[in-house]
Amino acid sequence: MTPARTRIAPSPTGYVHIGTLRTALYNYFLAKQTGGKYIIRIEDTDRERLVEGSVENLLETMKFLGLEHDEGPVIDKDGVIEEIGEYGPYTQSARLHIYADYVNQLISQGNAYHCFCSKERLTTMREEQQATKQSPKYDRTCLRLSENEVQAKLSTGENSVVRLKIPEGETIFEDAVRGLIKINNSEVDDQVILKADGFPTYHLAVVVDDHLMKITHILRGEEWISSTPKHVLLYKMFGWEAPVFAHLPLLLNPDKSKLSKRQGDVAVEDYLKRGYLPKALINFVSLLGFNPKGDQELYEIEEFTELFDLSKVNKSGAVLNMEKLDWMNNHYLKALSRDELKEVARPFVQANVDNELVLNAIMIERERVSRLDELQEKIGYYLEEPAYDGAILIWKKADAGDAKAQLEGMLKLLQGVEDDALSSIEQIETLIKNYIEANGLSNGNVLWPLRTALSGREKSSSPFELIWALGKTQSLNRIEKGISLL
Repeated sequence: MTPARTRIAPSPTGYVHIGTLRTALYNYFLAKQTGGKYIIRIEDTDRERLVEGSVENLLETMKFLGLEHDEGPVIDKDGVIEEIGEYGPYTQSARLHIYADYVNQLISQGNAYHCFCSKERLTTMREEQQATKQSPKYDRTCLRLSENEVQAKLSTGENSVVRLKIPEGETIFEDAVRGLIKINNSEVDDQVILKADGFPTYHLAVVVDDHLMKITHILRGEEWISSTPKHVLLYKMFGWEAPVFAHLPLLLNPDKSKLSKRQGDVAVEDYLKRGYLPKALINFVSLLGFNPKGDQELYEIEEFTELFDLSKVNKSGAVLNMEKLDWMNNHYLKALSRDELKEVARPFVQANVDNELVLNAIMIERERVSRLDELQEKIGYYLEEPAYDGAILIWKKADAGDAKAQLEGMLKLLQGVEDDALSSIEQIETLIKNYIEANGLSNGNVLWPLRTALSGREKSSSPFELIWALGKTQSLNRIEKGISLL
């Protein structure tokens, strides 16, 4: 298998979109599967949309997720951005001299031309086209200028852009996900490839960069399909071999509308801040449009890498099913060791997770949460002695006298055993259930008042879990308080 060179090329305009993560994962899988290279390139030519700190945020987020790239910008130990790889610079604003040479080549070949039209003229032209139900396209007014007229305008410093001259005919390309795609060139506008400020547009820069960086596969969202003919034409104009194109399905809200922040989180950082684990997020996002086996939902990243296949990527949009993500996250939370859970919970819990009671409470409640940010509320009654009305201690089929008698029995039972007998939830459950059976009691009459005395709540963890988490002394104190309230 020929090693693939893949890339993601995000614009530093803020947060990392969940769709960017899906694109990054598929590029990562393909590169690693083939023994190739996975690259990050920063496309910062749209200067008006730049957000300070976006590149650092992207690199830190990807590193936190474990998606290390082979080439591109990295953050060194001092927090400074540097670059690795032999095909740099990997930031487009540092490559302007390269693009200028290729623009001049296109002009000299007759494949591009200067356009001096004002914004006002272009706006009027589009309004007239819309009024007559025409597709909005540049009308090629400036293509009719003679070379002398062009040079005269340039010599006086008149503002201009450079447009690609789309030839007649049709453009055909093979998409690894969607098959053969044909687009009539009459539907393609004479795209601006160099702006008046000297910066290239996406369309020119992406083709030049992908060629010079020897990119073999371009995996990106399906919203770029309409732009691909322009890119294919540029490859032909330069006499270059085009890479493999693969356009990934849209990500959709549950109502099948296009994913938007109005209906939920779209930023990877938001998911991480809410306490979704990297493994869960990677597993979930990787399945948005692709499932290697169809009858399996949980995969390690190594499995995705081994089984990734572009021909199995879906054409239709992928719906973000948050219930599935919650289920996955709970699965990965339950699989963590005690030490691992302590470290991932640390940013989400205000109490000291190095404290044994706090960590015991987290160990129990991780069974019942979908996200780490739910833990703080869940462990509250473990850490503070509960205040409650003694009426909740009474089982529905009993009375206050019975509840008091059962708590007194539990108090005596726990006082009479060594701490070692309470070292596991299973041991505690066996101890108490043997007591119930030996004394001919019912589970409800004993366990209800015991659990409510320990938790102060009508709904809580089991009494066995609570005793294990609280420890013998704290458990006895809470049982004694329950008895006093009766």
